[in-house]
Amino acid sequence: MLYAFILLNLVAGAAIFALPADWKKAPRWVALAAATVSLVLSVIVFAIYDRDAGGYQLQESFAWLPPIGVSLHVGVDGISSPMVLLTGIVIFTGVLVSWRIDERPREYFALLMLLVAGTFGVFVVLDLFSLFFFYEVAVLPMFLLIGVWGSTRKAYSSMKLVMFLLAGSILIWVAMLVLYFNAGINSFDILELEQAGVDITVARVLFPIFYVGFGVLAGMWPFHTWSPDGHVAAPTAVSMLHAGVLMKLGAYGIIRVGIQLLPEGATYWLGVFLALAVVNVVYGAFSALAQRDLKFVIGYSSVSHMGYVLMGIGSMTVVGMNGAVLQMFSHGVMTALFFAMVGVIYERAHTREISAFSGMAKVMPRFSIIFIIAGLASLGLPGLSGFAAEFLVFAGTFQTAPWLAVLGIIGVAITATYILRLVAGMFFGPVTEKWQNLTDANLRETSVGVMLVAMLLLFGLYPQLMVGSIDVSVIPLLANVGG
Repeated sequence: MLYAFILLNLVAGAAIFALPADWKKAPRWVALAAATVSLVLSVIVFAIYDRDAGGYQLQESFAWLPPIGVSLHVGVDGISSPMVLLTGIVIFTGVLVSWRIDERPREYFALLMLLVAGTFGVFVVLDLFSLFFFYEVAVLPMFLLIGVWGSTRKAYSSMKLVMFLLAGSILIWVAMLVLYFNAGINSFDILELEQAGVDITVARVLFPIFYVGFGVLAGMWPFHTWSPDGHVAAPTAVSMLHAGVLMKLGAYGIIRVGIQLLPEGATYWLGVFLALAVVNVVYGAFSALAQRDLKFVIGYSSVSHMGYVLMGIGSMTVVGMNGAVLQMFSHGVMTALFFAMVGVIYERAHTREISAFSGMAKVMPRFSIIFIIAGLASLGLPGLSGFAAEFLVFAGTFQTAPWLAVLGIIGVAITATYILRLVAGMFFGPVTEKWQNLTDANLRETSVGVMLVAMLLLFGLYPQLMVGSIDVSVIPLLANVGG
């Protein structure tokens, strides 16, 4: 079943690219069909994961490069199955948001499918070489998607993104080869490498290399500067995938490769990276507070919220790690919702300046309700999934480093400040005369918003639905580390 995520989207991308150039509408329908099947499969994988049995499930293996021990070994656990579900949700809504793309739609949707195939690949493979391969497949289409279909300094932003992420990839590649040769088992299989182990000195040297390499994509401070620029320049659906899913690849890599394969290195270094995660939270929140462009606000907010993920990972506690993975899902849905709604208003008003809007709740009520719910999820309102995730992260961090947890809570207060200020300024007060005839979100746009809001409510009101699965994988992971 898990191979289907990769093959389906690769075949869909190839089929779209093979369509005649004058078939303008066909690419979106092929992409929607692939995204719909991916969504259904992702729900099935999440639903059938047996939390009582735990461990890796739905495993299959295919020898790819036997002489050097590379395989397409796939499987999911309680950490990766929520990420598979997140990817399915975001690509489905992303295709719907892209419905009106009319500039080279064949190439656009083909690249989108390639990106998603790589993303699914990272979350389902259990081979280190294959993980790195799909990691690159997921990242590289961003250059063209932003450079061709983007806006706002798109050439600069796409090049900056690629330069930063390739620098991170070089670190991962070097550390991966050192790990492979040091293990001495002629295999890149993650489960076999975990059993083989590495010398404690090697683990302490490699862990920060892996952490920074993956952390660049996770928006880790101070290597985060590519991220807000990339968010702003990208077209709407690409922003949704960029912030909603791709940044999670970095955090997932830290857990799956850094902590799982190098537990001694994790124990030695994570105190340092926990402190840097707190900087992420506070710096990102202060930066968002200073922005006047909606996309820049969300871009820096993503840096701050990914800081919570890194805090939960750095806490090295079961509660904190549960919160980190739940936050990865929650932030992915919330930021996809944010960017989808920014696309709605930009398509009508052709501006993202916050000061240009006032009284939008009277002009566009459906759009306003959905956007405000996204904002409330961002500031951690109880009943929405962001609250449960952040609460778990702070509970775990308090067990490890109470003062850092207190500093991290400052980020929550700052987030509430810029979100409430944005909501009050944009949606309430007198209606700006030039916008009084704007049309509200249509059925397609509203459906996207309702679906994403439903996910925030479902896992906010019943977080155990996801945390129960996460927990059964986090406990043995941290037992191996000694946390």
